[in-house]
Amino acid sequence: MDASFTAEQDEIRRTLRELLHKRCGPEELRAAVGTPAGYDSALWEAFGRQLGLPGLALPERYGGVGCAVTELALACEESGRVLAPGPLLATAVLAAPLVLALGTEAQRTALLPRLASGELTAALAVPGTALATALGLVGDNRGDWSGGGRAGGVQARRAEGVWRLYGQAAQVLDGHSAGLLVVAAHTGGFARSRTLLFLVRAGAEGLVRVRQTTLDETRPQARVELRDVEAELLGGNDAGSDVGSEQRGAADSGVPGALAAVGNTAAAVLAAEAVGAADRALERTVEYVRQREQFGRAIGSFQAVKHRLADVYVAVQAARSAAYYAAWAAAKGERVGPLALAQALEALRTAAAEGIQLHGGIGFTWEHDAHLYFKRASGDELLFGPVHRLRGHAADAARLFDGGEVAV
Repeated sequence: MDASFTAEQDEIRRTLRELLHKRCGPEELRAAVGTPAGYDSALWEAFGRQLGLPGLALPERYGGVGCAVTELALACEESGRVLAPGPLLATAVLAAPLVLALGTEAQRTALLPRLASGELTAALAVPGTALATALGLVGDNRGDWSGGGRAGGVQARRAEGVWRLYGQAAQVLDGHSAGLLVVAAHTGGFARSRTLLFLVRAGAEGLVRVRQTTLDETRPQARVELRDVEAELLGGNDAGSDVGSEQRGAADSGVPGALAAVGNTAAAVLAAEAVGAADRALERTVEYVRQREQFGRAIGSFQAVKHRLADVYVAVQAARSAAYYAAWAAAKGERVGPLALAQALEALRTAAAEGIQLHGGIGFTWEHDAHLYFKRASGDELLFGPVHRLRGHAADAARLFDGGEVAV
């Protein structure tokens, strides 16, 4: 692994940091999360049309830039520094890779260029609160999380040559504003139980989307209700009477595998984003302790404060190394993203908590920006963790412990 960055990677970071510094300050952030979409549409247009961020990791033949996961992770590290709200994670990290991996050539050609330009946003909708499970981050995703049997979750049935979905998905990132939903649904009853992915367009009859109140306002979420909604099978041939042979194989093995692969990549990108947030939280705290005085001297000169911030610095740097390695390894097919995410979320939570403590009385007010970072750490752990389950599943997958003894 070459730990140095290329000139192109440095340019991506520099350009994005300058844009976010101008367009996504604390005041702009609070104004953006209060809009119906939950983000600044003008900033998102700049992300898509000027910088090409949504298509950064998509192939050039589909309108993307053709970069690797590393470049996308570096971009998200910069957006994480300012907690920039927007559908980048939902569109570019969760939904678009699934269309690329499982979609037919016609679906890829029709959807990916629009996703890459930012013209179309997308969201991944899974039943209930099973996002971390569906992505294979905290357990095996080959179970019945999509709704086993004939009830629960989201059910798919085919009638008169048309697929229809019925059920509900909660905690859908940017699901209230996305123009396209990639919905995981159960079909086949008990005899041929399996999970398939479907495409649902915004405005479809029977589709109800409600934005939810969330702990972290910079991560807008929605409850999606599907009331006999017409859908298009992702990767399948809807012209036949049943699932096409290609998609039938994907249904049995490809869909869980594709979701797990996307989960690994998403974990690496989320880890980089959390590192950016933790680094900025630490910077803000260091700036404050240099200014705040107590007993006639800056509190940053006290040894106890120095030790606490030194511990945070070490945690952030360790998490950064893990995130960078995970992003590099994701392109090689190695599954270390969940471990990097666990370390990064832990570092962010520590940096945010120390920031609140060391800001003193002002740090405990909800209006202070330090709480935004703490909410991001807590919200991401609720969505993609918790940390101990991320580590536990990684240990089980690696067979680290076998019969109570460390495997050697």
